[in-house]
Amino acid sequence: MVPDDDGRADAALAGVLAAFQTGEVTVAEVLTALGPARLLVPVVALLTEAEVGPDGLKREKESEMALPKLVGQDGRMAVLAFTSVEALTRWRADARPIQASASQVCKAALHERAAAVVIDVAGPAPFAVEGSMLHAMAAIEDAAALKNLDVDVPGVTVARFEPPAPKKKSWWRR
Repeated sequence: MVPDDDGRADAALAGVLAAFQTGEVTVAEVLTALGPARLLVPVVALLTEAEVGPDGLKREKESEMALPKLVGQDGRMAVLAFTSVEALTRWRADARPIQASASQVCKAALHERAAAVVIDVAGPAPFAVEGSMLHAMAAIEDAAALKNLDVDVPGVTVARFEPPAPKKKSWWRR
C-alpha cells in the first residue's frame, strides 16, 4: 500500500488524534484525517499444535497467523489498528504490522462482527471508531455501499476522503 513505509505515524493523523484527546477537534475532524491515512493492523502467531521433544520440552509444531481482537467488559469485540510501529509495539512487541487503509480496517471489523475499531489502544492517543462511524468508514471506496449508506445507516452524511493537495513551497516568508 505505502512503498518504503518507515512505520512512523502520519503526522497529520497523530496531531489530530492528540488534539481530540484534549477536546480541540471533533470526531468529524478525526474521521477526515483517518480517511487517507495508512494504519497498521497487528497479526500474531497462534500456536495450533505442539509436541514434546525427546528432552521433555514442549515445542511448537504448527502455528497460524491471527488477527487479535479486543474484548470489552460487555463482551463486544473490537479490531485493533495502530498509527505507527511504535504504538503497535507499545501494545504487543511480537505483533507483525500489516498496512491497511482505515476503510479496509473498518470493513474487516464488520466482517469479523466486531463492534468497533480501536486505534492505538495503548496510546499515545486512543480512539474508537464504532456505530454509524464504523459503517460509514467501511463504506468509503465502495460505490454501491455509498449509494445506499444514508438508507442503511440513518443520520450519516456521505463524504469521500481525498488526499490533501501537496503544498507549494514558498521562497520567502512573511
